[in-house]
Amino acid sequence: MVDLGIPQIPLSLAPRRVSRQLRLGHDDRAVLVGGGAPVSVQSMTTTVTADVNATLQQIAELTASGCQIVRVAVPSADDAEALPEIARKSQIPVIADIHFQPRYVFAAIDAGCAAVRVNPGNIKEFDDKVGEIAKAAADAQVPIRIGVNAGSLDKRLLAKHGSATPDALVESALWECSLFEEHGFRDIKISVKHHDPVVMIAAYRKLAAACDYPLHLGVTEAGPAFQGTVKSAVAFGALLAEGIGDTIRVSLSAPPAEEAKVGIAILESLALRERRLEIVSCPSCGRAQVDVYKLADEVAAGLDGLEVPLRVAVMGCVVNGPGEAREADLGVASGNGKGQIFVKGKVVATVPESKIVETLIEEAMRLAEEAVEQGLTGKPEVITA
Repeated sequence: MVDLGIPQIPLSLAPRRVSRQLRLGHDDRAVLVGGGAPVSVQSMTTTVTADVNATLQQIAELTASGCQIVRVAVPSADDAEALPEIARKSQIPVIADIHFQPRYVFAAIDAGCAAVRVNPGNIKEFDDKVGEIAKAAADAQVPIRIGVNAGSLDKRLLAKHGSATPDALVESALWECSLFEEHGFRDIKISVKHHDPVVMIAAYRKLAAACDYPLHLGVTEAGPAFQGTVKSAVAFGALLAEGIGDTIRVSLSAPPAEEAKVGIAILESLALRERRLEIVSCPSCGRAQVDVYKLADEVAAGLDGLEVPLRVAVMGCVVNGPGEAREADLGVASGNGKGQIFVKGKVVATVPESKIVETLIEEAMRLAEEAVEQGLTGKPEVITA
């Protein structure tokens, strides 16, 4: 049996927060949220939703990247009219994102969307429509996400709190939930997003302590890829390590598939999602006697698409190299223009630097074949460290 050497049990994360459970969808595409279900990764399409083909193409790309739930914007009647076909043909549950017009909430429910996200702060006369929305959603078994954003907080709460403070965000969310609760509707998920990770973390901690609804984590307008990844990883890591959070969306000024990949990597790093292909590579230093950056990039590229969980160590010197290589499923400890190739902790070959990548890929494919024979397969993700 192939021992993949990957930790099976998180060592220090807090127990998951106990919450209600929702079901997004009614067929084999459905995703469970909360109530002990695995933390799921969401993203949002950037296409005009009315362009059905473009939207479905982007959803397919997201699905291939590992995204589990997708949100589509519905700012117009044309977008609302496109929802039935998109909801029917999407490979993953579709959430309709509604702002400004309550009538599109009903259109999304009728279209067969798996859930509806509403932003109470910018939907006119939303509170007066809650009873009708609750009945329609309950009849169709469609959950509602109360999505509170710092940038569109109800003006009454802004006046009361002075700014989008954690207390203001939480008060807004719980107030809207109470309106639904008056009508017996509790199939609710909540988000209280802010662009500042410190404010966002504080808001979710308060919210988690105040209710048992599942929570969707997000740092809104997180920024370009590098900045947004850092902010999201910091905020999600803090909360998920405390057991808070049931779904996540990394909001980047980047293609949606990149959001999904970052979200998956965050969950894998916290052992909240099964680790797949992982590249352990050193940052290099004056001790390195090979081009570690080039080796790591070439190994990652050569193993991209490998459908088994595998840890591969690419190390540049003899200080930590042999130890890391022994701990991985497959690794190389490099020095003096050559590399020692380790498989399951044992040296199997010493090759010149020019042959390191080729040899690692050959050994990886051999291990992958053994793993496939034992059913140890999964979609890969390369994580460089």
